[in-house]
Amino acid sequence: MKKKELNAVSDSSNFLLSAIFTIGAILCILPILLIVMISVSDERMILEYGYRFIPKVFSIAAYQFLLKDFTLVGRAYSVTILVTLIGTVANVIINSLYAYVISRKDFPYRRFFSMIVLFTLLFSGGIAPFYYVYVNLLHAKNTLFALILPGLNLGFNVFIVRTFFTQNVPVEVIESSRIDGASELRTFFQIVIPMSLPILATIALFSSIYYWNDFFNSMLFIDKGNLFSLQFTMQRSLMNLEFLKTNLSRIGGASANVLDSIAEIPSEGVRMAMVVVGIGPIVLAYPFLQRYFVKGLTVGAVKG
Repeated sequence: MKKKELNAVSDSSNFLLSAIFTIGAILCILPILLIVMISVSDERMILEYGYRFIPKVFSIAAYQFLLKDFTLVGRAYSVTILVTLIGTVANVIINSLYAYVISRKDFPYRRFFSMIVLFTLLFSGGIAPFYYVYVNLLHAKNTLFALILPGLNLGFNVFIVRTFFTQNVPVEVIESSRIDGASELRTFFQIVIPMSLPILATIALFSSIYYWNDFFNSMLFIDKGNLFSLQFTMQRSLMNLEFLKTNLSRIGGASANVLDSIAEIPSEGVRMAMVVVGIGPIVLAYPFLQRYFVKGLTVGAVKG
């Protein structure tokens, strides 16, 4: 009887947890669904009826306006994809190498180098020194390096990878490879890396999200339009659109036709279409890393 009662309690608990997670998933999906529906809604219907999950009138005018100059958007996409790929690979390699070094208990200076990373997490020099270093010392202004280098100093990634190495890479395996004559680099790339795919996939996802969503570095270091990132390009387009709609009517030389054209721009739809265009590729990449992500985050985040 007790066993049946325990099974009933277990089934009830599983059902309750499944219901809670299902509701949570729906609450996460609904805002994205609403954004997509607004982006394909007619602008006048949005102004008249507000945001709706089922548009009164479907319209792709927002996407037509956004992709009118496809060269601009395509170039911004290519820059962002290139920066994301190079930055993510470099971030994973550099952070994992650094984490491997400070995870080795036989390395005498591991506490010193750990404190260096911790210091960067706690303190920042500010925007002015940051700009001076990249522009005057590294001469990275108007180059792709200005979009890649700032994302390589993610100290949080170093610590979670170090913890993973400490807890999941046996010291005996490393010592065995050393006895067999393997160098440190060979041990790292042929033994440690294959054992650490979950945590590497986790920091790869963190890094790719950082690079994909970054607009600040473009705003700070880039003056050439052909090097603007996707997020900065969309932000600037939205700011220009808002400026036109707000201030053009105050200009005396503006004709009635121009004012009517500006008024017909689907500003609300364009704003939501920018979100859809911006999050699309990175959302599609997540399922490929999901099976590694949960394991790597939970295991690597345990305090060592």
